[in-house]
Amino acid sequence: MHNPENSKTETEQEPTKENEGKPQGIIEKIQQLGQTNVPELSQDTNIHCLTIIGQIEGHMQLPPQNKTTKYEHIIPQLVAIEQNPKIEGLLVILNTVGGDVEAGLAISEMIATLSKPSVSIVLGGGHSIGVPIAVSCSYSFIAESATMTIHPIRLTGLVIGVPQSFEYMDKMQERVVKFVTKHSKIPEEVFKDLMFAKGNLTRDIGTNVIGADAVKYGLMDQVGGVGEAIQKLNELIGKKQEDKLNGGMLQ
Repeated sequence: MHNPENSKTETEQEPTKENEGKPQGIIEKIQQLGQTNVPELSQDTNIHCLTIIGQIEGHMQLPPQNKTTKYEHIIPQLVAIEQNPKIEGLLVILNTVGGDVEAGLAISEMIATLSKPSVSIVLGGGHSIGVPIAVSCSYSFIAESATMTIHPIRLTGLVIGVPQSFEYMDKMQERVVKFVTKHSKIPEEVFKDLMFAKGNLTRDIGTNVIGADAVKYGLMDQVGGVGEAIQKLNELIGKKQEDKLNGGMLQ
């Protein structure tokens, strides 16, 4: 005989060992954002870690099997980082194939205009529109084995074959070029040469830059890993605090 007292709905099931002791809100954040803490809950550290992984999803939703970074998740986090006085620095970790150009530029602009120090590190790859995000921080690192693919703007799907469409693509490409050259040490001519190089990528136009070469071109600031990135971020935070203190004393 069925005993109603022994039946529980899905939401009333006993917590598993994996989830035991974790607040429900934390579990939801892991599922939705892929991280355990959001800025307003970061009480044990003055650094917030932001991950840009997989494909950057913009206005169009990608298939569920794609690993994505959704810009509607990233933008509120950046606003919260700017507003939260407990967070003094931002660490951006990238391993991305690129994605939506306008979403990538939006994220890049927000990081670049934060009033707090930020450090980026490219692990694995920071390709395509991941390049502007990587250079948008106050200081940038790239792992020795990591790569960055620089290529012209490309569209997938239906394109209306009129001159205005190609003009729009050209202007969008200029936006990327101007942002990257403004926030890094790479000259515009060198960046465009890498972008339009032929024969470097199989059946394509562009250049695959590895580790130290990205630093040599002036695209990234230094070759290094997570330890060096956190150390540099702490230095930048300390310098900002010192400048603020000295400014207050001068007043």
